[in-house]
Amino acid sequence: MSAKAYLSISNEVKAALAAGKPVVALESTIITHGMPYPQNLEMAKNVEAVVRKHGAVPATIAIMDGRFAVGVSGDDLERLALEGGKAAKASRRDVAALLVQGGMAGTTVATTMQIAALAGIAIFATGGIGGVHRGAEDTFDISADLEELSRTPVAVICAGAKSILDIGKTLEVLETNGVPVLGYGTDEFPAFWARVSGHKVDHRFDDVADLAKVVALQIELGMGGVLIANPIPEADALDAASIEARIAEAIRGAETEGVSRKALTPFLLNRIFELTEGRSLKSNIALVENNAKVAAQIAVALAARAQPKPAIRRA
Repeated sequence: MSAKAYLSISNEVKAALAAGKPVVALESTIITHGMPYPQNLEMAKNVEAVVRKHGAVPATIAIMDGRFAVGVSGDDLERLALEGGKAAKASRRDVAALLVQGGMAGTTVATTMQIAALAGIAIFATGGIGGVHRGAEDTFDISADLEELSRTPVAVICAGAKSILDIGKTLEVLETNGVPVLGYGTDEFPAFWARVSGHKVDHRFDDVADLAKVVALQIELGMGGVLIANPIPEADALDAASIEARIAEAIRGAETEGVSRKALTPFLLNRIFELTEGRSLKSNIALVENNAKVAAQIAVALAARAQPKPAIRRA
């Protein structure tokens, strides 16, 4: 049995793919582990609405009932949001076990990329990628997202890497794995809640059509994924120095409580939410919606490139 036998694609997404229309994949751990119900459901619907507004079809991805669900909507989307943190958090290593168990899981960046590629979706919007955790020289805590980007032909539009990570080491691992890091309207790699990180992108582009050209050529060459860094809108950004202080405090709390591995990121994000009195969550939602907008624009440009050119009539 091939992996595609486990695909369950909604009628809307299936029709859009068959017609060569632009489609944007959306991950689901932000729904299951990013915020409580009903805010998570409202956020998911708003992000899908942003994708539609900018001309593409949204395809929220999750693992549900022993299947790769592509285009989760309606009652299933509400069921996913209600399950929340009780659902599993599915990275690459969890996929086969979760399919056999028939449970429900939010998909991480790595797993969403896998499923998107399986379904034939080349553009994926998320908040921030996972990466190399601070102190990884002792813990070896490095996200599977980085290796997935090196081998799976999907473009990931994000607001950089989560600020809780070691961004310098994250970019080094991406470079080692041959992943191009492109900045949309920026020379500097953003740091999720903050627009700056002190680290440069590999190449800057100011036009979504040019980004679509790079994505198309990267896939044509069989060279894996593309990371497109799109800074959080200035009005929604948090001060870099201030958020760094809150992150340091949250990390100390995690060390005191012995939190590590898959539980670490949700713990840190929740603690930072508390320390910023909710401002981090507001910024998180704003950057996801901004990434969804840019992803839809790139998907539209990519779909336009794939359309056959009209024949020139000669007199």
